[in-house]
Amino acid sequence: MFADMKQMVEKAWREQYALLAINCMNLESARAAVRVAEKYRAPIILNLYQGHLAHFPPATAMAVARTLAEEASVPVTLSLDHGKEPVKIRQAFRAGFSGLMIDASAFPLAENIRQTREVTTLAASIGLCVEGELGHLADAPRYDSATNADLMTQPEDVAPFIEQTGIDLLAVSVGTAHGMYASGVTPALDFDRLAQVQRASSVPLALHGGSGTPFDQLACCPAFGVAKINVGAAVFEAGKAALLHTLCHDSSIELADAMAVMEHASAEAIVPYLQASGAINRA
Repeated sequence: MFADMKQMVEKAWREQYALLAINCMNLESARAAVRVAEKYRAPIILNLYQGHLAHFPPATAMAVARTLAEEASVPVTLSLDHGKEPVKIRQAFRAGFSGLMIDASAFPLAENIRQTREVTTLAASIGLCVEGELGHLADAPRYDSATNADLMTQPEDVAPFIEQTGIDLLAVSVGTAHGMYASGVTPALDFDRLAQVQRASSVPLALHGGSGTPFDQLACCPAFGVAKINVGAAVFEAGKAALLHTLCHDSSIELADAMAVMEHASAEAIVPYLQASGAINRA
């Protein structure tokens, strides 16, 4: 079933589990996420990164997501991830996405508030879930804990940001990064900061950069108000590695069969994150 993201997030927040938001950029990656959700009876968010819209246009992605959702017996929804361009955000809005993320976190607070408020005003007309971001995530390949600390969410900004924007979900920076970490690097979540943010927040929290974060740390997050955990790089890397391995060892394989191998590997990569999220059997 195609579900209302705002209701899904509120339920997860209330019952203290986290929805997985899996980045998808084609049929196979979206279907992998939905199949895992079905198997484990978990609600799921299909996340479409703004940078992938050229490959997976909003209307096409929406058609795929809705078809998969209507065939599923668990809640499935579609959200725009890291929307930065107003034109792209409006495209997702018009296509029927249930969630819109506006990422103006690179700007000063006042400008972040202004841009975010524009999206909440747009979304309010049909009750979409709007996610804003405070703090900024580093890039995992260049992750440095000291540098990352300077980018983290400032707890004192949380209440005024929520009050002045009207967001439904707050993406925070508390120690994770986007992408895959270099060998030997393990991120450490700042749970003291996360607790401060939780106390200041009147809305659920979202954790980006889930890939590579230790599963025991992810499992603790719902108790700190995190109702959504984004995972993208780990799934993409698993699928890509499986596809490359298959093509290198059997160049005569049918492309459809190779893509099926990629889809299976992507699905397998999602499972441990789903287990850590607490969302199993919550559908």
